[in-house]
Amino acid sequence: MVCVVVLADVRGQSGTAESNPRSSRETSAHAVPSTVPTYYRDVLPILQQHCVICHRSGGIAPMSFETYEAASRYAYIIRNVTHEKAMPPPFAVPLAGRVTNDPSLTPEQISTLAAWANRSAPAGDPRDAPAVSRGPAPWSIPKPDVVVKMPQPVSISTSGDLEYVYEIVPTGFTEDRWIQMAEVLPTLPANLRQMMVVVRRPGSRWLGHALLGKPFTSATLSNSKDRQWAGDEILIVYTPGKSTQEFPVTMGKFIPAGSDVVFRAQYTTNGVAGSDQSSVGLVFCKQKPSERVVTLALENDRFAIPPQASDFRVEARGLLRRDVLLMSFFPLLHLRGKSFEYDVIHPLNRTGHNLSPEVETLFRVNYDLRWQPSYPLSAPRLLKTGTLLRAVAWYDNSPSNPHNPNPDASVSWGDEPRDEVLGGFFDVAIPAAIGRHNILDRHH
Repeated sequence: MVCVVVLADVRGQSGTAESNPRSSRETSAHAVPSTVPTYYRDVLPILQQHCVICHRSGGIAPMSFETYEAASRYAYIIRNVTHEKAMPPPFAVPLAGRVTNDPSLTPEQISTLAAWANRSAPAGDPRDAPAVSRGPAPWSIPKPDVVVKMPQPVSISTSGDLEYVYEIVPTGFTEDRWIQMAEVLPTLPANLRQMMVVVRRPGSRWLGHALLGKPFTSATLSNSKDRQWAGDEILIVYTPGKSTQEFPVTMGKFIPAGSDVVFRAQYTTNGVAGSDQSSVGLVFCKQKPSERVVTLALENDRFAIPPQASDFRVEARGLLRRDVLLMSFFPLLHLRGKSFEYDVIHPLNRTGHNLSPEVETLFRVNYDLRWQPSYPLSAPRLLKTGTLLRAVAWYDNSPSNPHNPNPDASVSWGDEPRDEVLGGFFDVAIPAAIGRHNILDRHH
């Protein structure tokens, strides 16, 4: 659950039993009827699965639900926002396609939270609490084999719009490495909107003239060619509520010897100045995997969104040159992003005297700048050689978009947040012996 606004503490609503249930919620476990939901037995598992990734100490949400004392203060707010389906964030729920990180609650879970609040949020027996499996603090994954850290902290101001910040760090790897798990660990998560960690292979032209080990923005680069993405490998994307990447033991991401790690961070201001010096922890594959996970992209950099347009459509297409196993989606838009869709366009079918392609929607999501996760498929799908893929994005450049800085301006492609992009990233698995190039032919 990500709270967009700071909600009032229910203890501030004095005068009613609902706003001050402390006297009855601390009832002993033996005094609570077995039919009444309790925090430790019924509510905590729901919160752990759907909410505490953000509602935790040091998380991006303004309150924690990790303990009974913390969560019970907001029992009625939790009841109300889940009943209205305002939380978990509705923009993170896919409208087509099944993914493993669908945050939506079942009707039964919503009813449980409501019943718990309506009975004054009883604690129950702490021995009923589910066990939590975590890696060694502060990591969620097992102890990393290597930790790559930003060499210098990035200063964050109290207000204003911030550009993407980059830092390049040589890995120092003298031999090729395969990565099974990765985790981004920010030092200031409340201000980190998104971080893309990229493996820049030896010889890449991307950011070729940038300094190593110091924060910079693309606007400071004198050579415009340095800004052009060269197809380097995305290792992991951090977004609110998503900080880890893990593959089956038969799969891994590849880091060639001599590569650099590029941190590409998008920060947001919140009225408090600070600094961030993020790290990425890497767990190596125990043996060379049989399959390599590769991030591909359907992209379009040749569009202009007219002023005041509230539902402007742009698409990008690509043709697969070999069989792949589709693993996950990561749509990337900027301030005017509205919704995003991935499709397969099947060969033309004859219907009467007309020829029409059949479009199969693989995944569709409402887009919100505050919540930009990747979406792993519940069941990976085999896509055959010759499959035509399409990414479609819709943009809102109207005054009704609260993120829109200037609805009277035409907006075109660019690599800063004030510009726009269409990035239909997706992960596929291929045989480990196969190179990542010549998998996808892109065209608009």
